[in-house]
Amino acid sequence: MLQRLIRHHFIDLEPYEPIVPLEVLSQRVGVPVEQLIKLDGNENPYGCSPRVSRALADYRLYHIYPDPLHRELREALEGYVGIGRDHIVVGAGSDELIDLVLRLCLEPGDKVINCPPTFGMYPFSTGVCGGVVISVPRNAKYEIDVSAMKSAIDQQAKVIFLASPNNPTGNIVAEKDVLKLLGTGILVVIDEAYYEFSGVTLAPLALQFPNLIVLRSFSKWAGLAGLRIGYGIFPKEIAELIYKMKPPYNVNIAAQVAVKESLADIDYLRERIKAIISERERLFSKLGKLGFIEPYPSQANFILCHVLDGQALQIKQGLGKKGIFVRYFDAPFLKNMLRISVGKPEHTDALIEALRDISR
Repeated sequence: MLQRLIRHHFIDLEPYEPIVPLEVLSQRVGVPVEQLIKLDGNENPYGCSPRVSRALADYRLYHIYPDPLHRELREALEGYVGIGRDHIVVGAGSDELIDLVLRLCLEPGDKVINCPPTFGMYPFSTGVCGGVVISVPRNAKYEIDVSAMKSAIDQQAKVIFLASPNNPTGNIVAEKDVLKLLGTGILVVIDEAYYEFSGVTLAPLALQFPNLIVLRSFSKWAGLAGLRIGYGIFPKEIAELIYKMKPPYNVNIAAQVAVKESLADIDYLRERIKAIISERERLFSKLGKLGFIEPYPSQANFILCHVLDGQALQIKQGLGKKGIFVRYFDAPFLKNMLRISVGKPEHTDALIEALRDISR
C-alpha cells in the first residue's frame, strides 16, 4: 500500500556504496582502531590543521544557527580561489552540490552524460533526482571520448559530469576537450575534489562560460572529510538560484569554522600536500616493483592498480585480515582493480610488506 505514495524511481534505485567506518572495520578484523591502516577512502592521513582543533574547542556559539549565506566563508574562499564570492557556493561536501545542481536542472526523464569509470555519486544522484544516466565509457587510457559524448547529447541532455583528476583513475581532463563540450551549450560540471594534488584547474574558465561549474572539496587536502564541506565556482545566475533553493542551514558552524582556520593555515596544509605527493610517487614505484601489480600514474592522492594475476579480491581480503584496507573494484572497465589511497611513509612500508607476504 505504501508503494503508491513513494516516487516510483526510488523503488529500484541502486544505493551508493560507501566506505566502512573505522569502528566497524576494527570489530570485523579484531584490530584496534589506532592500529588500522585505512587506505580506502582517499582521506588525508595527517588530519586537519592543528588550528582547526583548537578553534573548534574554543568556539562558544554552537547553540546559534550558522549563516545560511556563508558570507564570511565565501569571503575567505574568494582569496583562496581568486574568484569573486558571488561565484562561490558552499555545500555539505561536493556531494550536496552535485545533488543541488541536478535538482536545479533535471525534470523527470532528463539526461545526464556520465563517463565511467568515474565517481559513483554522479549516477546515484541522477537516479535520486529522477534523471536518466547516459554512459559514455572512457577509452583504454581512461581518457574521455568527446565525439561520443557530443553524439549522445540531445534535447533532454542537461548535464555532463567530469572529474579531474578522475576518481578512481587519477588522470586529468584536457582543457581542449572541455572547451569542445562547453560549445554544446549544456551544463558541464568539472569535479576538482583532488585539485590540490594535481595543481591543474579549469576554475578561471567559469568566468568565461555561463554553462561551466567547477566543484571543490575540503575532504581530501584539508583533512575535513568528517565535517562534510565543499564549494563550487558557479556562474552568478546559477549561484543565486542555488542559494534560493538549498536548505537554509546546510553547512554546520563547525565546518565553517574549520574551513576558515584551514585557509588561515594554508602553508601548513601545503606542506602536508607536498608530503602526500612525494609519498604517492614512492608508493607508485614500490607497487610497480612487486611484479604482480600494475599501478596507473595518478595526479590525485590515490593510485589505481591492476592486479595482473586476477587475484584482486583475495589480496583485498588478505590485507583486511592484517588491518590494512584498500578499495576493490570488479565492475566494467575496472576488472581486478584495487584503489590505494596514499598514506604516510610507514603505511606504505606496511602495505608493501603485507603484499609481499600475501603473494608468497
